[in-house]
Amino acid sequence: MDPLSEVLALLRPRSYITAGFDAGGDWALELDDLAGRIKCYAVVKGSCWLTIDGAAPVLLRQGACFVLPTGRTAVIGSAADVEPVRSSAVLDPDRSGKVVTYNGGGDVYLVGSRFEAGSPHVDLLLQDLPPLMVVKTSDDRARLRWSIELMMEEFREPRPGSALMAQQLAHMMLVQALRLYLAAPGPDDIGWFAALADPRMHAALAAMHADPARSWTVRELATTAGMSRSTFAERFRARAGETPIAYLARWRMMLAAERLQHSDDTIARIAGSLGYESEHAFSTAFKRIMGTPPRRYAGSVGWDDHPDRVTCRSS
Repeated sequence: MDPLSEVLALLRPRSYITAGFDAGGDWALELDDLAGRIKCYAVVKGSCWLTIDGAAPVLLRQGACFVLPTGRTAVIGSAADVEPVRSSAVLDPDRSGKVVTYNGGGDVYLVGSRFEAGSPHVDLLLQDLPPLMVVKTSDDRARLRWSIELMMEEFREPRPGSALMAQQLAHMMLVQALRLYLAAPGPDDIGWFAALADPRMHAALAAMHADPARSWTVRELATTAGMSRSTFAERFRARAGETPIAYLARWRMMLAAERLQHSDDTIARIAGSLGYESEHAFSTAFKRIMGTPPRRYAGSVGWDDHPDRVTCRSS
């Protein structure tokens, strides 16, 4: 798989709430349900203002699709100066598959979904993403428009299976929005996602993801990217915010954590499959990056550890 697909697979996002939102008059909601979650919505009618962590408000016009991936507090409303109420206090948590009318409706209409990330290390994967990603659904964004229009149709005319159809369309909408943002990222974005937007850095990331056990050198990765070693190293750090080898080590630990949680592989086997010559070297790297030894990590996510094996705890 390509790097974006692998990261999304590791996150295991599942559509938790997929709904329409129809608001009117003066209104504002504090989105206090974003921790560890990804929210992806499209403005299909009207416009609204979005403010994240007290930063300058952003006007979202009809045709904008926006992704909130980092769990930071956000306020959305008809104007930036309207006093918000907490969304958890006024919106039904069982509203999935429905259109919610708020404050009379009629002025702005949004469709989209809130995704729960099934990964226990979601923060490590999402912390480097931009707090807000906005793309337009106009012009040649046919696939994104298609998924949004079909989702609206499922809300307008519910049929058997409409809730599941809307959830699947929400996943397509999220991936398309991320793809479009990668084509024109923010100028100040830094992190693995920003590096993916750079074709040469993308080539190096793809190589590391394709063979994470390989003892990659900066020179080999630079050759893959078609650059000199020094230029590549400087550009990778500028885009990703860390060195290529640091990124590789962190990605290996993400893969290791996934296997500690979902397989009965021995720690020695996991270490060897990720390029570590000894269990000790792997354990040292794992503790440095994940903050806890692999055996303790395995136990913390619901697994019993034995001298040479991690096994599923029986229910």
